[in-house]
Amino acid sequence: MRLGGEQVQKDSPFFSALSVSSFFSALGSDAIAQIASLCTPRKVLDGETLFLKGDPGDALYGVRRGQIVITTTTDTGRQFTLNILGPGDVFGEIALLDGHPRSADAVASGQTELFVIRRSDFQELLKRQPEITTRIIELLCERLRFSSERLEEASLLSLKSRLARRLLKLAEDFGEEIDITQEELSVLVGAGRETVNRQLQKWRKLGVVELGRARVRIVDTPRLQEEAAERDPDAN
Repeated sequence: MRLGGEQVQKDSPFFSALSVSSFFSALGSDAIAQIASLCTPRKVLDGETLFLKGDPGDALYGVRRGQIVITTTTDTGRQFTLNILGPGDVFGEIALLDGHPRSADAVASGQTELFVIRRSDFQELLKRQPEITTRIIELLCERLRFSSERLEEASLLSLKSRLARRLLKLAEDFGEEIDITQEELSVLVGAGRETVNRQLQKWRKLGVVELGRARVRIVDTPRLQEEAAERDPDAN
């Protein structure tokens, strides 16, 4: 199959990675093959910084293997984890579209393999394929819904429910055994580390989770789903 003057193999690693991505999977095989022809591979080491807040937004990234942690730092020096991305996740799409500087930091957690699409190449493809632009608009709406859900969680859900929801969401991406510190979890749910630790210890005693060094393993998913559905009785 020849697209854009290049032979694109549908069994290539890039095509496979894009096909399982929620960002690209609905576009169809022909469009994915065209996008895959733009991809280049990149490997980053554990703890290596991919980009910093303020860096030029000149590329979109997808995770093929490993994890990327998205963080931001306040003026007082406190660091917040905004998201943890695993295989199939795509990030950097906003900067890819508007060319503005990065709005957060991206750091590898473990040995990580990425595919990279340069902004200049992607912009040329969008001109030729307007349906891809439509899908991107849908993706940005999904990101907005995600932000709205987090605001709702903070105002209407108890810490127990927020923590259960976050663990279940992480499990969707990384499986029942999640490599994450309690400090990172506390930032994700907007609570103190000690409070998060107390809740995790309660669940450990009840057999809901198992705890290890920088690791949480979900043992009783149905029970955790029940906890996630509970609303804060004190919320308005």
